[in-house]
Amino acid sequence: MTQKVFLVVSLLLSQLLLAQIGGRTTYQFLNLVNSPRMAALGGKVVTNYDYDPTQGLFNPASINPEMDNQLSLNYTNYIGDVNYGTAAYAYLWDRRTQVLHMGATYVNYGKFDGYDELGNPTSSFSGGEVAISFGHARNIAFTNFHVGVNVKLISSTLENYSSFGGALDIGLMYVYEDWDLQITGVARNIGTQFTPYHEEYEPLPFEMIFGISQTLENIPIRWHFTLENMQQWNIAFANPARADTNLEGETTQEKITFVDQTFRHMIAGIELFPESGFNIRLGYNFRRGEELRIVDRRTFAGISAGFAIKLNKLRLSYSYSKYSSAATSSFFGLNIDLQ
Repeated sequence: MTQKVFLVVSLLLSQLLLAQIGGRTTYQFLNLVNSPRMAALGGKVVTNYDYDPTQGLFNPASINPEMDNQLSLNYTNYIGDVNYGTAAYAYLWDRRTQVLHMGATYVNYGKFDGYDELGNPTSSFSGGEVAISFGHARNIAFTNFHVGVNVKLISSTLENYSSFGGALDIGLMYVYEDWDLQITGVARNIGTQFTPYHEEYEPLPFEMIFGISQTLENIPIRWHFTLENMQQWNIAFANPARADTNLEGETTQEKITFVDQTFRHMIAGIELFPESGFNIRLGYNFRRGEELRIVDRRTFAGISAGFAIKLNKLRLSYSYSKYSSAATSSFFGLNIDLQ
């Protein structure tokens, strides 16, 4: 009984912001925002093609020579006692092999008080998950297209249950330097459990993401636009709290339109002074803003913001994301140039 309750609670914590598309797959931590930069831009931004090796964890096609000898460390104070972090490093092997990328993602769910079926306290327990990735990308000869692949090994321990699995990420990116334009598509978490928690094998959180970004000419602004969860169109759901009841007691549920479904897939963000030693980042996640919106009360759900400061060979980043009046998260990042 205790173990089953723990499983449900742990998975709900890691899926808190995944709403309608959550709760159907395992290893949901693989889709958590992995850096302050990504968090500040609204989450799941896959169009950065520059120095930051953390981007390679989400989109292997973004792995490039500019990441050579860059080390990125990130930590997130998530919701409740949950915390997680990422680490990424890239190395330019040679002109033929190009860049090799390595990364890790972990999540710690904190401690839980155990109780038996009669409500009597037992020993406390905890849970955690980790994924180790190896990535590589190449330019398709004589084109502006880049293709990349991540191979991930996944380990999960929830109380006395454990599971081991593997997955692939496949990305394709178009980089047009004359316009400073990037267009990309990523298929993430293509894989399986090698060993299940108990007897039943569960699917991984497969996701398809499309993105486009560009730096404006003569204006120090880079805009980002992302379409998430494109593998499933219907991700919106009717919120019972928004149902209307007339004088006769008849209840009408919230109506989800085509426009509602369209906006639930969108994420928008901008970076101010993207090439300078100090930049500001703002983002809005439409799905998060709508699903966590409270009727007749302004919560600013879906809004995120952050900044980065470069100090010689160090770049410090911080972001703040608002989920509701009772749930916020802070993201901390450090990028180190080891050249």
